[in-house]
Amino acid sequence: MSGRREAASRSRARFRAAARIGAALLALCGFLLGSGTAHGGELKSWTGGATPALALRDPAGKLHKLADYRGKVVVVNFWATWCPPCREEMPSMQALRTELAGKGFEVLAVNLMESEEKIAAFRDSELIDLPVLMDRDGAAAKRWKVSMLPVSYIIDRKGAIRYQLVGEATWTGPKVAPLIERLLGTDANGQSASAAQ
Repeated sequence: MSGRREAASRSRARFRAAARIGAALLALCGFLLGSGTAHGGELKSWTGGATPALALRDPAGKLHKLADYRGKVVVVNFWATWCPPCREEMPSMQALRTELAGKGFEVLAVNLMESEEKIAAFRDSELIDLPVLMDRDGAAAKRWKVSMLPVSYIIDRKGAIRYQLVGEATWTGPKVAPLIERLLGTDANGQSASAAQ
């Protein structure tokens, strides 16, 4: 009987921790909206060290590991349906993924602690088919030191974070798309594709 009580207590503690993380992120998203800085996005070179591990399931239950995408340029985007800037940038992210199809580019949209139903409703309404990964308890966001939404990490073919983008971005615009295309033009050894020929 005490084992059940301990398990229930641990479960309640995990739920409370996840709720606190969600509330903090919601408050930060609201602060950004109020200050206007979430619109326009700040792109900066990454100086935060090694790429954290990422292994999460999609709504269908399939496990996606960031390590499995080595050799591709990957955007890891943390988002939620309740975050307006997150919703606003998704169509341009989708458009960039479509434009770069077959060129070694992928987007992993990590949803923060929402249900499959909410995600499906958003994807259907916006015609979004990006791979969505479920961060059910906020542990991945904590590991990646996510402190606001949206936030994206641009990862090179060798699996190293090269850039962080805080706030909403126009992914097909002149600020971001050329940067990703430059990373795509670099082979897995870090050489320019044209220089390697």
